[in-house]
Amino acid sequence: MKKLNLTTLVFALIILLSSACRKDDTLQSNQAKNAKDFASIFGAQNQSFKFNGNVENTFTLKGGTKITIPAGTFKVGGTAVNGEVVVSALEMLTRSAVVFSGTNTNHISGAPLKSDGFIYLNATAGGTAVDQVLTKAIRISIPTNRTGSTQIWEGVEKVGADNQLAWQAPVPNANGVQIKAEIDAVAANFTFDMGKLGWINCDVFYSYANPKTTVRVQLVNNPGNLASFRAFTGETFVFFCAKGSNVAAQLYTLDGANKVKSYDNMMPIGIQGKYISFSIKDGKYYYAELETTIVADQSISLNLTETTEAQVQNAINSLDGY
Repeated sequence: MKKLNLTTLVFALIILLSSACRKDDTLQSNQAKNAKDFASIFGAQNQSFKFNGNVENTFTLKGGTKITIPAGTFKVGGTAVNGEVVVSALEMLTRSAVVFSGTNTNHISGAPLKSDGFIYLNATAGGTAVDQVLTKAIRISIPTNRTGSTQIWEGVEKVGADNQLAWQAPVPNANGVQIKAEIDAVAANFTFDMGKLGWINCDVFYSYANPKTTVRVQLVNNPGNLASFRAFTGETFVFFCAKGSNVAAQLYTLDGANKVKSYDNMMPIGIQGKYISFSIKDGKYYYAELETTIVADQSISLNLTETTEAQVQNAINSLDGY
């Protein structure tokens, strides 16, 4: 009997150690240990271009966005830049790229936008950031597979107390550079001029005539705090992704403990879509989703359960075909 009990005990210890090792292996296999790492590793990657700022330069990003910069476009502290310039770019042309990067398609009013793609541009000369407002307009062509028109927006960071990103109309005549608010697709591209660096977007207001409502979400088993823009702080993201439209509306307004809401009276009643939430904290991953149709004064719960990095990636990638 003692021999049997000892054998049983050893067997139980082996199972326990094996289980612990599997959990440890899962943590080790996760590349990103927090939400900020996740956005940095799996979101849009920096693309850099070095060139002589005294001559016109054209370069194409990996997703097909084409950027032409005239000679003498940049200044530092109001003084013209001569010589080498380094331009850095991020490119987000798909819904998955928007979500992976910790960005969104929220108009500054809170209305959801349908994205035709957006980019971020920055530049340095001699290691010093150039002035955001440009001397000359740069030309940007963002590829599209649709016809019709789109609108041009510039991104605003640190929106409200939530430290988020939102989109607003650009200054129409910044530093003498004429900017069109609306453009048509030509030769499978949206081509337009921009008078400043930063976040640049082709979006249209999500087309609906339905009444609007406020949506509230209860986050059950939420392990962290709501994430800010690009997860510079916090761990947990919440999005509404409309079915059949490139909408990634982020919900980030606190509405109580582990509760979040949309902007007031901005979500269209009758629209079908998917609420998703994911959180990365201390190397562990959590995910929840709910497919539903928005109703008046909607209140839902998302139950975050522990999962793997790969499963969160797969869920976000699937949004491109949703």
